[in-house]
Amino acid sequence: MEDEVDALFKLPLGEFTPARNALAARLKKAGQRAMADAAKAVPKPSVAAWVVNQLYWRHRGSFDRLIEAGDRFRQVQSAPQTRNSAGGREHLEARREAQAALVRIAADVLRDGGYSGARDMLRRVTSTLEALATYGSLPDAPRAGRLTAELEPPGFDMVTVLLPMSGETRREAAETRPVATRPVGAERAPKPARRKDALDAAVRREEERRRLAAAAKAAVREAERTLRSARAQADRTAATSETAATHAKQSERRRAKIEKEFARVVAEADAARERLRETEANAQRVAEVAESAERALELARGRLEQLGVNKD
Repeated sequence: MEDEVDALFKLPLGEFTPARNALAARLKKAGQRAMADAAKAVPKPSVAAWVVNQLYWRHRGSFDRLIEAGDRFRQVQSAPQTRNSAGGREHLEARREAQAALVRIAADVLRDGGYSGARDMLRRVTSTLEALATYGSLPDAPRAGRLTAELEPPGFDMVTVLLPMSGETRREAAETRPVATRPVGAERAPKPARRKDALDAAVRREEERRRLAAAAKAAVREAERTLRSARAQADRTAATSETAATHAKQSERRRAKIEKEFARVVAEADAARERLRETEANAQRVAEVAESAERALELARGRLEQLGVNKD
């Protein structure tokens, strides 16, 4: 069933619904009603989602480079000491390059699929790729290859959740777990040292919260910059694609015109050859008639000579 569903998302978009319905009918006929209902419920992808699915299935190397670059950049963003380092900028640039490469391929997929409005469509593809790069290979990331709708990059709150937690953060989180309390009246006043430890823990938690918030904000800003850059690249790619499509149409019209002119010239040449053959045939017949007349004349002259009659 999994392979059958994967096969649906690899098809040209126009073939998705008939193939899905055929799969559901086949499963129902085999007595697998639950699986047939599940297959029937698989929604048809949007055009942008279909394009990204094709990038996953047909250009896996380029797609995996984007996801790996997204994972590396997310790891860098979680560490304050490397967030703004040269390594961090390198990982960000690697993610941008991987995304731009996929956008260029997406333009070809759209053009080959015969879809118009490439500029707007490439923006949607770009946003979806940006979202997938942000999630990376996290367990709860959207399932690449089976997207049914385009995605938007996660917002600030979600980016905070996606950033990896350091060991210190885990310890602080453990300290903040609720503990069993004593009944009212049975509580003891905290000792000064214990009160100081609790205050220090609260300060550390607040510092960690601020650090995570700053990291998340920085990640959002970088994601927004990357998205703007990718959208600009998508616009340039779409413009190039549209120009190429216009040139292709003009070339096709010129080719059709040349072929039409060539066909006319060929027809005229055929007609000229036919007239030539007819002329040659007529000339041959005339030559034969003349030759026959000459022979008849020679025979007539010969008889006259035999008779001793003057031909004049």
